Formats: sequence, C-alpha cells, structure tokens
Amino acid sequence: MSIIVIGSVNVDIVTYADRAPRPGESLTGHRYSMVLGGKGANQSVAVARLGAPVHFIGRVGADSFGEFIRTRLAGLGVGPDHLAIDSQLPTGLAVIGIDARGENAITVIPGANTGLAVEQVETAFPLFADVKVLLAQLEHPFSATLRAVELARRAGALAILDPAPVPTFPFEADTIRLFDALTPNEIETEALTGIAPVDIEAAAAAARRLRDTGLPLALVKMGARGVYVDGADFQGHIPPFPVKAIDTVAAGDCFAAGLAVALAEGMTTESAVRFAAAAGALACTKEGSSEAAPTRQEVEALLTRNSRAS
Repeated sequence: MSIIVIGSVNVDIVTYADRAPRPGESLTGHRYSMVLGGKGANQSVAVARLGAPVHFIGRVGADSFGEFIRTRLAGLGVGPDHLAIDSQLPTGLAVIGIDARGENAITVIPGANTGLAVEQVETAFPLFADVKVLLAQLEHPFSATLRAVELARRAGALAILDPAPVPTFPFEADTIRLFDALTPNEIETEALTGIAPVDIEAAAAAARRLRDTGLPLALVKMGARGVYVDGADFQGHIPPFPVKAIDTVAAGDCFAAGLAVALAEGMTTESAVRFAAAAGALACTKEGSSEAAPTRQEVEALLTRNSRAS
C-alpha cells in the first residue's frame, strides 16, 4: 500500500512580523526562515510523518534551491527519485508573510513546477502498481494530474484533489466527478459552487452542490469553524480541534495528507475526516511548511484527548 502525491515543490522564504504591510509600506519584521514548501512537497512530508509509504512526483530547477529541496525531502522521509530536474526553469519560490495572529499571505513564483508534464507521469508508471490513494493539487499543470488520475483508477486507487489555488481554468461537473474527494477551503468553495460557507448551513449547501456533480465525497473546510462533510456514508459537521494557532501555512496540506492516509487504511469517512482535522490542527501549532507536519503519535494523542474531553 502506498500513497502517491503529485504536485508542486518550492523553497519558502517565510517572514514574521506583527502585521502585514499596507500597499506602499515598508515594514520591519522580526525574523525569517528558508524552508521546504509547495503543496505537493508539504503533503508528501505530512504523509511520511503519519507513517505511510509515499512517492512524490514533482519538479525542480538545476540550481542550488533544487539541491536544497532534494536534500530536505530525503531528510524528511520522502525519496527524491521522481523529482525531475528542469534545465530551463528555476526552482519554484514562495514568499510567505506571517502576522502575529498566525495568518499568512503568500506570493508564489512557480518556476519548474509549470514544467511538470504528462511525460514525467508516464516515467513514474511503475509507482502505480500498488498505489492506494493519489493526492493532487492545482499548483502544477492539470494535464499531468489527469494522467495520474487515469493510472490511479486503473490500479483501483482513490483520487483526492485539494483544489488550491482556485482553478483558473474551466472546472465543471465533468472534471469534478473524476475525483473521489475534493477538499476546498472557504475561498475555493465559493469559487467552485457560488456559495460562501459562512456557517454550517451554507457549507452543507455548498457540499451538496459539489456532490450533485457526481462527486462521491465533498469536504468543505471552514477554517476555525471545522469541516462540513457530505459523503455516501456520512453527512455532517466535524467541529474543530482546540489548539493555539501560531502559523496556519501547512494546515490545509496536513489535512489532505491525513485524509489520504486514513482512507488508505480503510477508516470510515467520519473517522478519516476527524483524523485529517486533527493533523491540520496540529500543523497550526508549529512554524513552517513541511516541517510543521505532525507525527502519527501526535495526531492519535490529540484524538484521544479530544475524545476524553467530549
């Protein structure tokens, strides 16, 4: 059993300040860090931290940032064997500003991520022999994801899409139902459905609109208000886990990874989403992107504490 992640990988330059600068303003911050990032890399590392075998299909430039990424991935338990090197495009870069509340603003320069193509997926064909779940996002060419979904389907695997960032291309019912699950946040949910999930009732309506396309499982992430789930075997609201958030950068990626691991292990939908929500909540308690991913033991401990408290 393995999980395949196809997606972006960046070097993240993270800055910390009391607040975000206003337009035209130069603001003095406290500090900065350079870390591994990109939704694909973040999700891959999070899957590895949760104890599942993972393969990552991504792309970097032939530069020092690319070498940094390959070294960091290996150090965090993700093999770089299918991290292709692009001779024309630089490694992707993200500049992330974090304020005193833990909220973030991100500018991404995709670089080599835009070169991730169908041909690269084809070279990774042997990985799909024992895949259980395919996990994808939208920070790389969608044509590559579609080919990966096709190969995953042939292997009997589930396909999960984290539709981030908001699609800039037609994303209609025929595309949505190619996947087994979608995990949009509030902004993405409104873009996909026309419904802003401002409360549980609105989130339920948005999830139902996604399900009406033929999508088997819709999970509307509502930030600090939890997750609304609409699936064949469970419909309802999963409340948030109470944690002290200091950095929300990796929350969505750790949620996606937690969901992939839980479904690969055969958990019920409700249990899988609770597991994913715990992973996402714990990511908010640490700084960084990939480095913020919790371990399996940390997730299970939070689930246990929450169960006792309720």
